[in-house]
Amino acid sequence: MPDTTNNPNRKTWLQVSKDSDFPIQNIPFGVFLTRDDIITIGTRIGDYAIDLGALHQLGYFEGIPLTDDIFLQDSLNDFISDGKKTWRLVRNRIGDIFDIENPALRDNENHRNIALFTLNEIEMQLPVQIGDYTDFYSSKEHATNVGTMFRGADNALMPNWLHIPVGYHGRSSSIIPTNIPIHRPQGQTMPENATTPVFGPSKLVDFELEMAFITTDANLLGEPIPIDEAEDYIFGMVLFNDWSARDIQKWEYVPLGPFLAKNFASSISPWIVTMDALLPFKVDNVQQDPEPLPYLKSDEKMNYDIHLEVDITPKDGEATTVTKSNFKYMYWTMAQQLAHHTINGCKVNSGDMMGSGTISGPTPDSYGSMLELTWRGEKPIQMKDGTERKFINDYDTVTIRGYCKNEQVRIGFGDVSTQLLPVFKK
Repeated sequence: MPDTTNNPNRKTWLQVSKDSDFPIQNIPFGVFLTRDDIITIGTRIGDYAIDLGALHQLGYFEGIPLTDDIFLQDSLNDFISDGKKTWRLVRNRIGDIFDIENPALRDNENHRNIALFTLNEIEMQLPVQIGDYTDFYSSKEHATNVGTMFRGADNALMPNWLHIPVGYHGRSSSIIPTNIPIHRPQGQTMPENATTPVFGPSKLVDFELEMAFITTDANLLGEPIPIDEAEDYIFGMVLFNDWSARDIQKWEYVPLGPFLAKNFASSISPWIVTMDALLPFKVDNVQQDPEPLPYLKSDEKMNYDIHLEVDITPKDGEATTVTKSNFKYMYWTMAQQLAHHTINGCKVNSGDMMGSGTISGPTPDSYGSMLELTWRGEKPIQMKDGTERKFINDYDTVTIRGYCKNEQVRIGFGDVSTQLLPVFKK
């Protein structure tokens, strides 16, 4: 089944600005609450949210084998379970419906009023019911920076890092969509030169610039996913802020890794951009040395040129862009992560989410966390209002944006924006 939606010359009858993240070539998927308080599955073109449940009921997906209620649900899990062929058929059909030359919906005012919403008429929801969440640690620059801070340059990378995509299982119940504020976490920390830990609010709350991918039902228990098939089981990608409490993490992470420092909140962008939409932006993988073991080795391009940036906005203040990075810097690819995740027979389900790990580039202005940008707080960043940041302050809002762009088209993710509130009090 060929992809017809990526044609860069295709135009839509909807008004879309030339710098929009959501041209007709994108067609992401999400879940939103409508003006009538109905939750539906939808897509977005320009600044319009499109109710796919309504379009399906009106007959616009005729000929595609879909259940009657596939888009009348509060998550994308069942649709994702239908597999790549169905995703592509639906995405192609949406492209056809909104093509500038197609009058079927364009000239039917009644149907348009039922299916189309402006963004101020909807409220975005979590797009999938996330059963399991795994976070990787796959940026060589990030791992080197953090290792250098805590173990010295000679021991920056742990012995296994260049051989496996290191990861850990996270907490799916704390994953939230954009614009949901979070509270500063509390926990145990070990102050400098102290002999016993203390309890209290984290003083070193940090963002982590990440992306995440969403899987479909991929395998049977015990069945590994071959690396050259891995991308067939990836539905799409979102922006991901995997919040971190650095002082809690430093005390608790030995020997089993992060726990309270990472499970208090993780924020994702609400629109899942499909892998089909990202195909024009594939780039060569980072050169890996030593060569990975055979189950992790592929000659295919499996990385993506996705521009990323992070703003910090103080309360009642102006946004300051603190970093600009790119997903293409990832050392371990998504396909390698998924192949490694299942090589032991681990089962992967529809709606599972895999985080990339912090994405840092090769220069100080492309680092993906405050830990690196301020080098443990030793080099504070100045905000536009004149204040300084070593880490994230109460009432700061962190916003991550991401997009792909070539000479013909721009495909974006929108943003994920989250405000940090003080410690929760009843």
